[in-house]
Amino acid sequence: MPDPVVPNASVPEPSVRTPPILAFGDRQYTRSQLDALTSGMATVLEERGVRAGDRVALMSSNRPEFVVALHAIWRLGAAVVLLSTAWKRAEVDHALALTRPSHAVGDHPVLADAMPMLELDQPVTPGRRTFDAPDPASDALFVFSSGTTGMPKAVRHTHGAFATAVAHWRTALALSSSDRMQIMTPPSHILGLLNIATALDVGAWIRLHPRFDVDTMLRHVESDRITVEMAVAPIALALAAHPRLEDYDLSSLRYVMWCATPVTRSVADRVTARVGVNWVTAYGASELPVITCNVLRGARLDTVGRAVPGVRIRIADLATGAPVPVGDDGEIQVLSPTAMAGYLPDDATADAFDDGWYRTGDVGHLDADGWLRITDRTKEMIKVRGFQVAPAEIEAVLHGHPAVADCAVFGVPDAISGEVIVAAVSRCAAVESDELIELVADRLASYKRPSRVAFVEEIPRLPSGKVLRRVLRERVMVSAKTGGL
Repeated sequence: MPDPVVPNASVPEPSVRTPPILAFGDRQYTRSQLDALTSGMATVLEERGVRAGDRVALMSSNRPEFVVALHAIWRLGAAVVLLSTAWKRAEVDHALALTRPSHAVGDHPVLADAMPMLELDQPVTPGRRTFDAPDPASDALFVFSSGTTGMPKAVRHTHGAFATAVAHWRTALALSSSDRMQIMTPPSHILGLLNIATALDVGAWIRLHPRFDVDTMLRHVESDRITVEMAVAPIALALAAHPRLEDYDLSSLRYVMWCATPVTRSVADRVTARVGVNWVTAYGASELPVITCNVLRGARLDTVGRAVPGVRIRIADLATGAPVPVGDDGEIQVLSPTAMAGYLPDDATADAFDDGWYRTGDVGHLDADGWLRITDRTKEMIKVRGFQVAPAEIEAVLHGHPAVADCAVFGVPDAISGEVIVAAVSRCAAVESDELIELVADRLASYKRPSRVAFVEEIPRLPSGKVLRRVLRERVMVSAKTGGL
C-alpha cells in the first residue's frame, strides 16, 4: 500500500514527463497525484457512508484540498452543497436546513460546529480506483442565489448540465492545455468553481490563491506566465490604481476577462493604456453559468457579447412577456441546456422560467447582429462584487434592533463593487448608524454589510405594504450630490 499523503503537505517534485497542472504556494500537483488523492478521498467518504445521490456540504477556502474533495464527491455520484466561507452560523444553518446534506467536508469551524465534518487537513491515502460515471440527470451541485424575499435559495445543477456549462466556458475562452490561469475568486461562487472545473477539464495549468492580493496576482502573472486572467470590478480597479503596474511583465496575457459586474470603461481603458492588456466581457448567472461572451480580440466592451454556441436569448416585454423588436429593452430570457434544474425551496422554481426560458430578471436589448447590452435589473436583488444579496435578509436583522421602527435596504451603483448596500431606517429611539452597520456585520457575511445608513422620517410603501425602493434609491443618489436626504 502506498504511503499516506497529507494533502496540505509538500508533494514530491513531478517528473519532466508528468508536468504539474495545479499549484498552491510552493506545492505542485500532477494530474496523476490529484487523481490519486481524489480516489483516496472518495474511499474515505464512502467509508463514512456517502453514496450516489447523497448531498455533501463543502465549506472550504480556495486550496487543492477543495479540488480533491469536490471531485471525490462527484466520483461517488453524489452532489456537493457549496457553502461560502464568508457566511456566519445563521446563514449556514439556513443552507443546511434547505438542502439537508447527509455529510460534510471542509476546513471551517462554522460548518464543524453545525454538523459532523471531515476535516480537509486529515491525511488521505492515495488510491487507484475506477468509478462509474454519474447519471447525467442526477444532482451534481447546489450553489446559492439570494431571492428578494428572504434567505438564499439553493440553485440545483445536474451532472449533465454542469458538464455542458464547462464545455460552453471552454469554448468561450478558447481555452487549451497550453493556457495558464490563477484563481482568486471564492470556489463557492459559480465563477470560481467554473474556472477551476474548466481549467482542469482542458488540462490547463492553474494556481490557486486563498485570497485576492493585487501584488501577488501581478507577481504571478509575471513569474507563472499566466495567459488568461479573471477579474471582477475590485480587481480591475486595483490594477488601474496600482502605482507600479508598468513594472510587471504582463506580456504573457492573452486577455483579462471582466466578469460579474458591467465593465467600467474608463477603468479598463486606463489599464490598457498603461500596459496594453486586452479586456473581454462575459455574462452568466448562478442559475445559468454561461450566457454570452465577447470576441477575444477587439472586444466590444459596451456589450457583454453574443450568446455562446448552444444558448439562445430572447427579449420579452416587461409588462406582457411578448417578444420585443430588435433594439428595444425588455427582460433578458435564456434557453440553454446549462440552465439550473430548479431551486430549493421547490416552489420558487416556477416563476424563474417561462415555457423553459430562464428569466434572468435583467433588462437589456439585442441589436441586429446579436450583441447583448444590459441596461437595468427588474429584480430587487443587490449585486455586490458578483454576490447576490437579498434586501429582506438584511432588513430582518435591522428590524431586530429596538430602535428601528421601519427599514428598507437597496443597492446604489458603485464603480468598485457594481453596487453597494444602503439601509434606509426610521427610528423610534436614538441609535447611530455605526451600531446598525455592526449589527449586520455580526450576523451576516461581510459583503452584506451596508456601506451607509440613511435615517428617514418614514419608509415609503404602497397600500399593499410593498416598499418603494426605487423612490428611496433616487433620494439617496440625489442626497449624495446635495449633501442631504
